[in-house]
Parts: sequence; structure tokens; C-alpha cells
Amino acid sequence: MENKTQQAGTAQLTINGKTIDLPVLKGSIGPDVVDIRTLYKQAGVFTFDPGFTSTASCESQITYIDGDEGTLLYRGYSIDDLADNASFMEVAYLLLNGELPTQDEYAEFDTTIRNHTMLHDQVDHFFRGYRRDAHPMAVMVGTVGALSAFYHDSTDINDARAREISAYRMIAKMPTIAARAYKYSVGQPFVWPQNDLDYSSNFLRMCFAVPTEPYKVSKTLARAMDKIFILHADHEQNASTSTVRLSGSSGANPFACIAAGIASLWGPAHGGANEAALNMLEQIGSVDRIPEFIAKAKDKNDPFRLMGFGHRVYKNYDPRAKVMREACHEVLDELGVKNDPTLAVAMELEKIALSDEYFVEKKLYPNIDFYSGITLRAMGFPTEMFTVLFALARTVGWIAQWQEMIADPSQKIGRPRQVFTGAEKRGYVAFDKR
Repeated sequence: MENKTQQAGTAQLTINGKTIDLPVLKGSIGPDVVDIRTLYKQAGVFTFDPGFTSTASCESQITYIDGDEGTLLYRGYSIDDLADNASFMEVAYLLLNGELPTQDEYAEFDTTIRNHTMLHDQVDHFFRGYRRDAHPMAVMVGTVGALSAFYHDSTDINDARAREISAYRMIAKMPTIAARAYKYSVGQPFVWPQNDLDYSSNFLRMCFAVPTEPYKVSKTLARAMDKIFILHADHEQNASTSTVRLSGSSGANPFACIAAGIASLWGPAHGGANEAALNMLEQIGSVDRIPEFIAKAKDKNDPFRLMGFGHRVYKNYDPRAKVMREACHEVLDELGVKNDPTLAVAMELEKIALSDEYFVEKKLYPNIDFYSGITLRAMGFPTEMFTVLFALARTVGWIAQWQEMIADPSQKIGRPRQVFTGAEKRGYVAFDKR
């Protein structure tokens, strides 16, 4: 990857009476950054930034977020533009290659992915070894991590062709693995991929078809699934993406890196947010109890928090939420969902959040997790599968980020520093002297 940052100026820092100059770098868009790579060498100090929320850990050309403006761009294209007009396979190609595909490029890429959807037959034995009540994300972490034992011919990270093959394999096989995790949890037989179907239709069929009757994929549900995958495909240097990059910086094989990303995504503060939002709706239970919970949310002394509202990065409306809201209502209309009490609570809570002065003033808009949880519930997915679908979609972004990191000549093995607050050096004391 060609480094494209330019020096925009110099920052002067005075520490203990010593003044040093640090370069200020400028990207194509977004805030400038102070290059502190020589800080320790020049001044003998580190920076302190828990969570790395003020630290740029890499240079990237893939995804850009402006939280204040509510902007999300994939390779320069706005997320709503892509979700309204592109397929998930187009977006996958874009994230991996930097440009939207021509018709010929798309046909070749789509065919390649379709031809890699099957799993090695021995992989199915892994599923039979898991407990039936295992969380599907536990199954995902274990199974994806084991892929390097079955496809070790594409684990050489120094071979460009091997990296490409491993990328195709993971993008193609992740829906098969995710659908098997679901089928295994409900005790139904596995459904093999059907490669004449598009990516999202194939996934829905593998999840919900049974051998005893024909299954026809709804075009509305398949398109909604495609949009969900597009909206979750990448999101800059979040916890799971940073985990993939950090794992990859050691030279670990791509299957292991993606498994690490899935493990990070499993956390309730990250990928589990849509599951938490739906659990909250079920806790509220009925529309007539909403005022009670709104009051609890406004009470600073009450630990209750509304899940699915606001976002750590977006200080404006989450740009993905608008697209997800439209897809949500399309799915509910298609399925004729009218009497589900949880969905009734969600719709009423949405109205309040978009009009109540408290929510509007604090910019606590419904976010993508609020709408995706409702949509997936209506489509028939249990809450424990929500994060699995997130991982399926994010695999494309993780791979694009991993490939970019491998190609970056300035990338080094991740090695954060610390502020040590433990005991100073001391000598060993024998048992009888303690």
C-alpha cells in the first residue's frame, strides 16, 4: 500500500524544559494527526490514551467516519448510496479492491465466491463435537479458527495468491458456517449451499429450509439481508478490526486473525449491542410500560439505560440507521407482523425517541442496533444469532483491513506501552522471613 499522508506542519511540545518538534500529518479528509513515533527517542516519554480513542494506529484508505456529521464512507462512497444501489458482493469487491467492479469483474468475483461456498466434509465433525446449547458465537470462533487446519495451502501471508484465496474462502464459507451454527443449535439437519442463488438468498435458505418441504426465498427478505450485510461490512478501526490488525501484525495466518476478530466482536459492548437492544424491548414488555422506562432512562440516579439509542462515534444520526429503518419496515410489511408485543414496543419507542425533547437534545437517536435487532427478530433469527450475522458481514471488512495492513511497509508488530503503577523493584524474601 502506498502511503499517502502528507506533512501539514509541525507541533512543538515542551517537556521538562526541553522543546521538541513533531510532524503534523494530513490525510485526504478528517482531522490532522501528530506523528509521535519519535517522541520516546526525543523526550523519553510515552503518551497515555486508554482505549486508543485519540490515537491513529494505522494509515488506511478503506473506511471513513465523521461522527459529528453522521457520515460513513466505504472507499469514498456514502453508505446510504451503496445500500440503496449496490449488492453486498459489489460492496465486498469495492472494499477489497478499492473500486466498484465492472460487469466482467463482478461476474468473475461473484462466480469465484459461489464456487467456494462448500466446507471440507471433516469440518462438520467439529459441529457434532459442540454442545447443542453452545452459543453460536462460540461455535463461530472455534470453527473459523480451525479452518487453517483444513486450508493450510492458503496460509502463507507472504504469497499474494495465497492471501487472495484465503480471502475468497472465508467470504464464501462464512455464511455456510453461520447457517450450520444456527441449524445445530435448533437440532435441524444442515442445508448445503445452492450456488445458483445470490449470497444473501443462499444464506437465508441454508438457515430456514428443511428437507421435508420446498423453500422459496423472499426477494424482500433477501434484499433486506443484503442491506444488513452492507451496513455492517466495515466500520473503521473499531475493537474487532483493531484486533484483526493486531493479530495480523505478528504474522498470524488470516483464519486465526478473523477468528480473533469474531472473539472481540462477541463482546456485548461491540457486536452484542443489537442483542442487548432487543433484550431491553422484551424487558419493557408492553407499550403501556414505556413511560415507566422512559422515566428511568431520564433519571440520572437510575442504572437503567436505553439500549439501541445514540452511538459512541456518531454524535448525529447514525447514517446506517436510516437505511436500516427503511429495511426494517419493508420486512415487517412483507411478513405482516402486527401482533408481536416486542415489535409494538419498538415502534412506539421509536416514535418517542424521534420527537421527545430529551432524546432530541441529547441526540439519542435510534441507531442501527435498534433497527437490526427488530428486523432480524421478525425474519426468524433468535437473539443469539444476531452477532453471528454481524461477524458474517464484517468478515469482508476485516479481510480488507488485514490485506491493507500486510501491504503497508510502515506497519510494525503491535506493541502498546503502559503506565506502570505496581511495586518498585524489590528482593525475594524467604518463607520464614515473611
